[in-house]
Amino acid sequence: MFGLPLTFTVPLVLTALAALPAIWLLLRITPPQPRRVDFPPLKILADLRPEQELPARTPWWLLLLRLLLAAFLILAAAGPIWNPLAEDNNRSPLLMVLDNGFAAAHDWRDRMNLASERIEAAGRDGRTVALVATAEAPAAIEPTSPATALERLRSLKPLPHLQDRQAHLESIKRFLESTPEANIVWISDGVAGVDGQGFIDGLAQMANGHRITVLKAELAPALAVAGVENAGGQLNVRLVRPEPNGRDAGTVRALDLKSLPLADMRYAFDPNATETSVAFDLPTEIRNAIARIEILGEGSAGAVHLLDERGKRRRVGLVFGGTSDQAQPLLSPLYYIERALAPYSEIRNGRGAVADAVSQLIDEQVSVLVLADVGGLDQETLGKVTAFVERGGMLLRFAGSRLAAGNDDLVPVRLRRGGRSLGGTLSWDTPKTFAPFTRESPYFGLQVPEEIGIRRQILAEPDGDLPAKTWASLADGTPIVTADKRGDGLIVLFHVTADTTWSNLPLSGLFVDMLRRTTALAGAPGDVNAEARNAENETVAPRLTLDGYGIYTSPPATARAIARTYAERANGEHPPGFYGPVDSSLAVNALLPGDRLAPLNYAPLNAQVAPLAGAQTIDLRTPLFMLALALLLIDTLASLWLGGHLSNLTGRLRRAGATAALVLGAFLLLNPASDASAQDRRPSMATDSSNPALVTRLAYVITGDTQVDDTSKAGLTGLTQVLSQRTALSPGEPIGIDLSRDEVAFYPLIYWPIVASRPAPSEAAIRRLDAFMKGGGTVIFDTRDAFGNRPDGAPTAEGQYLRRMLASLDIPELEPVPSDHVLTKTFYILDSFPGRYATGQTWVEALPPAPEGEASRPARSGDGVSPIIITSNDLAAAWAVGQRGEWLFPVVGSDQRQREFSYRSGVNIVMYALTGNYKADQVHVPALLERLGQ
Repeated sequence: MFGLPLTFTVPLVLTALAALPAIWLLLRITPPQPRRVDFPPLKILADLRPEQELPARTPWWLLLLRLLLAAFLILAAAGPIWNPLAEDNNRSPLLMVLDNGFAAAHDWRDRMNLASERIEAAGRDGRTVALVATAEAPAAIEPTSPATALERLRSLKPLPHLQDRQAHLESIKRFLESTPEANIVWISDGVAGVDGQGFIDGLAQMANGHRITVLKAELAPALAVAGVENAGGQLNVRLVRPEPNGRDAGTVRALDLKSLPLADMRYAFDPNATETSVAFDLPTEIRNAIARIEILGEGSAGAVHLLDERGKRRRVGLVFGGTSDQAQPLLSPLYYIERALAPYSEIRNGRGAVADAVSQLIDEQVSVLVLADVGGLDQETLGKVTAFVERGGMLLRFAGSRLAAGNDDLVPVRLRRGGRSLGGTLSWDTPKTFAPFTRESPYFGLQVPEEIGIRRQILAEPDGDLPAKTWASLADGTPIVTADKRGDGLIVLFHVTADTTWSNLPLSGLFVDMLRRTTALAGAPGDVNAEARNAENETVAPRLTLDGYGIYTSPPATARAIARTYAERANGEHPPGFYGPVDSSLAVNALLPGDRLAPLNYAPLNAQVAPLAGAQTIDLRTPLFMLALALLLIDTLASLWLGGHLSNLTGRLRRAGATAALVLGAFLLLNPASDASAQDRRPSMATDSSNPALVTRLAYVITGDTQVDDTSKAGLTGLTQVLSQRTALSPGEPIGIDLSRDEVAFYPLIYWPIVASRPAPSEAAIRRLDAFMKGGGTVIFDTRDAFGNRPDGAPTAEGQYLRRMLASLDIPELEPVPSDHVLTKTFYILDSFPGRYATGQTWVEALPPAPEGEASRPARSGDGVSPIIITSNDLAAAWAVGQRGEWLFPVVGSDQRQREFSYRSGVNIVMYALTGNYKADQVHVPALLERLGQ
């Protein structure tokens, strides 16, 4: 109306403006002000004279105020809308270039309104319009009528990928050649696409003589997610923007597959920064359930990042079968495994014995259970691990001396007892390296370093299924990594140790890559056959895609399947979304980790750059209603003033204030401040001391046989006396223990005489014994049957009893005490360990073979104490003394010094259990000094 860009949604209401004169007449008269009349009791009748009151006129300013109030209410009810139109008096054809990548989605409505206004203005001027959407596939450009251009414009929407503007240069060039007088209007999102500055440089060369107008936001407002890393204990989200745009803070939300929110985190950009990161500190289960990360309020596919199985972090539980003295940094096999998996997995270390550690980790719901050199498992633990694997867990095992001597079924292939040594002094073979990985292996594509050498391994028994279960083999064809599916889970075995005792594999980057690919299969054991996974020609179809606003939608007709190896950003044919089945989806995102958003430089175009501000419609109803409300308040105050009511307001407020003060004083009197001081009463703590923790004692297992138990006590008493006389050790009295009831952690050495007639120890006792040996303790098992044992005869009852008991324990590989063992020179130099009998063999944990070129085997890592010593020489009977110091049992042998040597054997065993391999360290001092000198 009147040439102004003002319209009304309900123009019929404007007819009410004609009633303003009537309102003016009604408002001219106001009632007179009431007059105060005194009421004296004797002059009532005299003062009441009838008087005729004449009405007073309303002040002109109050009348004008009320007329304006009525006019504003009528105008507001008519729905006034301010809608300025863009004006362009040019008559040339219009080429409109519209960015519709995900960077334009944030303010897409403004861009559509601006484009509509420009096209409508061209229609009023009788111009033709050609429309180019830069995120769509390039096509021939034809000038059309404005009405047709508007229809096509309304069908456009932001697409969920970065546009390739340069792909449209050829079609734009042909259009400009056929229409040399065309003007170009580019509604730009300000973000460089996949072509960077290529579009601007190409357009500047072909647009000489053409008028170019660039409409853009003052600062590119786009925000995007460029990479999510599930590392350490956090999920790190990387946010980018093309330039500092004032949008410095906001919220990032994590959602699951059902789009249920799991966590929100605030982000903040530094004022001049274009990148920032957000860390979600969440438990592994919640982080693994995250399928979508989005920037709240952005409404763009670039502000969404989808996560698939590759982004999930496995919880890996580690259990070492060795003793606590071996579980040291740089020495334990778990050290290499933990360093290899820490960047990609959440590591949990089991505590205590193998059985306790396994139970703890299974209760913590690990995805992968790693057993490094764990041999036999008790029946309860074996059942737990079997159930864990069958439910979908992964059991990853590494070889070692204990596994070589073990006999459980939790291995993918049948194993030969013992091992195969390569490159030793008694071996014709040289260390072997890996053969190239086959296409069926999960490790296909990994490069094998030439320096990889395997010195020892556990061999698999030949089997028809062995090739199908082999993931990696040596150059001579022997399997080095095997795997088998059990239920819904997977068992994987490395036939070498996880440390450097059998190979140098843990020192290579290949070890890291192999472990990473192995643990990635946890939860997807159906993918054991990796041929399809590694085949480049296998494709997966789109299942759920994102539109330009980042909303899930069905795949468009133009979407095509991708290869399993696809690792590129989304494009027109491969929109962002999930590809493939739900249980093994592949996520495609608009941006890749490491991508950045760069602003465009329009200087080469020599164009007119205008702000992205079109005809923004403004609803004037709210301001008009606010003006009417303000006038109403002014009118009310004016009426009160004219009526004389404001004079009483001050007195009323004063009385109200006095009343409030009285109420507050009464409240303070009735509620005095309480004394805040209080005495801090702390419960007294009583301390309890345990004698075994303060004094070193030797212990023996109470078998229940009175004669055997008395002999054990007398024997350890005699050995204790000898230790006090000959060494610096002053042990306390020996003590008998019940493994199922007593705490054994206080004792460095436990003597256990085997009594075949007694019941087998309980499962709880076996587990406590295993924990004791894993914790660094040593147990002497004495079958006491050397006198009746024959080398070629059947095992004695005591020997069979011991075998049954040790079958459920994680026992390392054993060997007769070698002549160079530290046990032979701990205190005395010995060549045998006699007791009451001298013909029995003494067994200890086997030492690793001597490296090639060395005459003797090296000292063991850590303290090097064997957790188990087995003898049949009845040591306690040789040590046993009575109350007067007399020997209780005669020794059986021809050597007159046998009892003395039995005591020396006992002293060596105790010193060995207490001090470890310090003697071996002394022997190797020259070699150690030579290494330090290098």
